[in-house]
Amino acid sequence: MDINQYLAKPDETLGEHVRRLLDEAERLRAYGYIPDAKVLELVKIACIHHDDGKINREMQKRLEAVRTGKSGRFNPEREVVHNVLSGFLLNRDEIAALHNDKNDYYRVLFAILFHHDYGNPWKIMEDKQELIEELLQDFDTIDIKKILIQNHVKKVMTDPIAIKIKGYLHKCDYSASGHYISEYPNDFLDQSMDNVKGKWRKNNPEADWNELQKFCKQKEDENIIVVAQTGMGKTEAGFRWIGNHKGFFVLPLRTAINAIYDRVRKDILRDRDIDTRLSILHSESLEYYAKQFDEMDLVEYENRGKHLSIPLNISTLDQLFDFVFQYQTYELKLTTLSYSKIVIDEIQMYDPELLCFLIAGLKMIVEMGGKIAVMTATLSPFMRDILRENIPFKEENIRTFVDDSLRHHVEIRDRKVNAEDIQEFYLNKKESGSSNKILVVCNTIGKAQELYEKLKDDLGRENIHILHSRFTKADRGKLEKEILEFGKTYDDEGNLDCQSGIWISTAIVEASLDIDFDYLITELQELNSLFQRFGRCNRKGKKPVECPNCIVYTTIEAGNLSNAGGFIDSTLFELSKEALKEGEGLLSEAKKMELLDKYFTTEKVHKGDYSRRFDAVRKVISGIQPYEFDKKNSKLRNILSETVIPSPVYTENREEIEAAIQKISDATTEHIERVKARENLLQYTVSVPVGYLKDYQAACSNKTAEKYPTLELGRRERISVIQCEYDEAGYHRIKFAKPTEKGNFSKKCFKTLI
Repeated sequence: MDINQYLAKPDETLGEHVRRLLDEAERLRAYGYIPDAKVLELVKIACIHHDDGKINREMQKRLEAVRTGKSGRFNPEREVVHNVLSGFLLNRDEIAALHNDKNDYYRVLFAILFHHDYGNPWKIMEDKQELIEELLQDFDTIDIKKILIQNHVKKVMTDPIAIKIKGYLHKCDYSASGHYISEYPNDFLDQSMDNVKGKWRKNNPEADWNELQKFCKQKEDENIIVVAQTGMGKTEAGFRWIGNHKGFFVLPLRTAINAIYDRVRKDILRDRDIDTRLSILHSESLEYYAKQFDEMDLVEYENRGKHLSIPLNISTLDQLFDFVFQYQTYELKLTTLSYSKIVIDEIQMYDPELLCFLIAGLKMIVEMGGKIAVMTATLSPFMRDILRENIPFKEENIRTFVDDSLRHHVEIRDRKVNAEDIQEFYLNKKESGSSNKILVVCNTIGKAQELYEKLKDDLGRENIHILHSRFTKADRGKLEKEILEFGKTYDDEGNLDCQSGIWISTAIVEASLDIDFDYLITELQELNSLFQRFGRCNRKGKKPVECPNCIVYTTIEAGNLSNAGGFIDSTLFELSKEALKEGEGLLSEAKKMELLDKYFTTEKVHKGDYSRRFDAVRKVISGIQPYEFDKKNSKLRNILSETVIPSPVYTENREEIEAAIQKISDATTEHIERVKARENLLQYTVSVPVGYLKDYQAACSNKTAEKYPTLELGRRERISVIQCEYDEAGYHRIKFAKPTEKGNFSKKCFKTLI
């Protein structure tokens, strides 16, 4: 059988297609991504035979018709999907004899039968038996006994060799079909990191890697857990650990991902060959690229990232770890991660549900051969226990790096945070004439807005600023630039930056912004979050600590605690409150670790809400069977928020918004221009809880709210305009009257700060 005489696609012979797959398999071998000789041999067999089933007269007639410009739709009455037919043409004896392992045949058969998601192969075999025999009557086929084969294949579906064969087949087949390169090499990162050190030495000839960064390089072939205080250079340490390997740097927030991407692009890679070296993986990657680059094929660049072809990737959790659902084709992602090195940054920021998926995924990756580095500023003992329970970390590969610096002087106030205290503190510090940069961090947006409203008139709007997640993207971007400028450590002359003012914010400042304030006033959160907030005060440790610079209010709204239906874990909060009594006064970095080790043990946490939520998800994950989930339903993040345009923003910017929508909807507009128009439109949007939109829609139905349009961005995307208040403090929800109340709707709604 000469495969060069048959078509694989209307414009490509089967021989040409197979050679493309084999070229990609050889590329993966050359980069060290298929290190096992047996696996490589079986992958090549799968590549050679995966499309043999296309050599049936019906499919060849259809492909020929398409090639000559005629229609050629699949006819289920006359055809059987080719992946099933390919299984019948696979030679059992030849494969089993290669390594004297009968399971090798079933592994390759599994990869071939399921290399397309064209229905259940076993059911197709059952329903189309006569048609299969008719289509294969010209071939010397192997007699497949469906039930026996099915049982054997099911037994190997989850073994690492079978997963890798299928994963590599997907990677080679997709790249060959799409005519793109499956992998670009990482032959540059070690040298790039050396260049970073060389740049340091221009200003300081003695500059060298610190102990953290040296440790990570020494352990580059090991799974490691590293706890290091803020400012120790975890990013550089992580990339030294990755070295000249394929790597993924996973962070919880898009803003943090964008910041790391910019830093690596400019400081480490020096803007060289970025489109084949570094990618970001999150839901707005193309829009972000569009703001950074002018002369680049951005669609091609983003596609390389989506195909996991680029060697260095900065990613959100949900872009990678959905393979835990084991949907059809999950093997491609898991196989790619099996020859990669994955850095998990700030693991303590994940909620228990996402943490459970993360750890389940890490366990699968390590079992497949991948390497893991967990790098974080704080790590609770109960979380460390969960990690070690699932992943084999050697004791000597778990290290904590802290110095003896004193950056924080803590004062505890057992009452609710309030505007009067903040104003008094601000005015007292202002009278002293010293730098007076105050950061106030609240647990809720409503509390932040409440304090802002009370302070702005008394202290003047030029002195009071607010930042939280419920601003439009455009306003939030401006505010983030302003807080970064206000919160810098040094001025242009290299001296400590001295300014006076108050910024009121929420937990969004905990990890995504590199800011350095003189004083922190904060509501108590659980210790990990609280210590992250501390890291935004005296960040570099260059400011005086004789007087308290971190003031913690330990009484919060009862409704915010989980035992009352709130979002703050009650058990962790009470443990944190107890621990903080030992942390009052000068608080060293080592003491912070001691408090976590003492109060956040598995024994103390296991009966709380966090453990309950974690265990509930773990039970679900443990019961997942391969291909039980559809890929489109395999989402890690529940949709708890909606992207909307506030009505005042829509009214003020209606012409610009409608112009952007027209460009997005125009099929003649180039794709990248539509992307830019969409990004422009999104600048007017804000993310709100899904309940806000539902309440508004119900009020519209009841005619107790003013109805605004729903904007169509395409067949699958809509953005609602929602009636609300929007001002310099951001989005304010309107509570709409029920239909039984009397009066005009505009008089029946009022602004609430939540």
